[in-house]
Amino acid sequence: MTGSTTTATVCVAGCGPAGAVLGLLLARAGVEVVVLEKHADFLRDFRGDTVHPSTLDVLDELGLIDRFLALPHHKVSTVGFVRDGRRLDVADFSTLGLRYPYIAFVPQWDLLHLLTSEAARYPHFRLLLQAEAHDVVRQDGRVTGVRFRDPDGEHEVRAHLTVAADGRHSAVRRASGLRPREFGAPMDVLQFRISRRDTDPDEGYHLRMAAGKSVAVINRGAYWNIAYMIRKGGHDDLRRAGIQTLRDDVASLVGFLADRVGEVTGFDDTRFLEVRLDRLRRWHVPGLLLIGDAAHAMSPIAGVGINLAVQDAVAAANLLTGHLRRAQAKGKPVPDRATAAVQRRRWAPTVATQALQRSAQRFGIDRALRGQAKPPDFSAIARLPFVRALMSRLLGVGVRPEHVRVPPMPPRGQSVEGQGR
Repeated sequence: MTGSTTTATVCVAGCGPAGAVLGLLLARAGVEVVVLEKHADFLRDFRGDTVHPSTLDVLDELGLIDRFLALPHHKVSTVGFVRDGRRLDVADFSTLGLRYPYIAFVPQWDLLHLLTSEAARYPHFRLLLQAEAHDVVRQDGRVTGVRFRDPDGEHEVRAHLTVAADGRHSAVRRASGLRPREFGAPMDVLQFRISRRDTDPDEGYHLRMAAGKSVAVINRGAYWNIAYMIRKGGHDDLRRAGIQTLRDDVASLVGFLADRVGEVTGFDDTRFLEVRLDRLRRWHVPGLLLIGDAAHAMSPIAGVGINLAVQDAVAAANLLTGHLRRAQAKGKPVPDRATAAVQRRRWAPTVATQALQRSAQRFGIDRALRGQAKPPDFSAIARLPFVRALMSRLLGVGVRPEHVRVPPMPPRGQSVEGQGR
């Protein structure tokens, strides 16, 4: 099998939320698609697991919402912060009149398995695991596919369109020569779990700050997911200081967890996340489109990365399916104006969301981590009804929510009328 070449209309590098949604949407529209995933499965902890209301709408439009809600999950309808021991909600999705007025926290592997299992019902979908894209194939100035490695050796996928959905460290982006503009981030993050008790406060997703320290605390039902923020580049200093420093900071910020911080026995119980915030000026070259974190790495603030990536995938499917069907039928290349249209569609939502994250970093987290006597007090502004309504809309729905516009083809052995909703 070494040296084999596979052909498809579309090759998607990366089977995270963006790649999985795009692969499903194209396959159900009758477009031949190969999705490459470098890992052997989806079982990795501390991956993004926040599914926002607008993504829940997409799952509903795909007929998958009932199966999604049958997965183990926890719902949170508010996002806020705690200052001087008092909690203030800056977003409340229950006020928006949405069909799904909450963020659903679900293990990412369950979401990806749901999406790829549904995609596998269509004859035009193929998922290759342990297939790591590392280079692009070029011909006459166009990207015409990717080179990937698997346990059997080196292979190629030749495609009319290649889509890089392989994350913030995208190998396809690097091979294409595109370089993102770095906006910087004042912090990195250590993630870990602490058990939750029935007597704990009924708090959803909230940020706690004090001079020199900051944590995000997320109610996951059976446990609290803690995102402990450290100054950019300060991971080694923290490790030298010892795990008790982390425990003491968490205990001081989240008092009701003080008797449980010992559950974090050492740094092996944590996962380090290097926070990046960047954006490509150009998301496409002839034959190649980049979406999700490959095009715009998001900060973990408010957990909007999955939502932006899924919205990119839906927009790409809506705008490109007609061109891809013609390429599949007649062998014509996908015009550059078509991939440019995807960037135009998603540019404003990306810029606006990153601007919000940059403001939160600069005026909140950065000041706290610098050790200022007191983090800034935004409570008076956050209490204004129009501010809370705006934040609820921005965090829950986004600037330009996308909806599935491409009608499906029948899956194997089934009429369209037989597919879910």
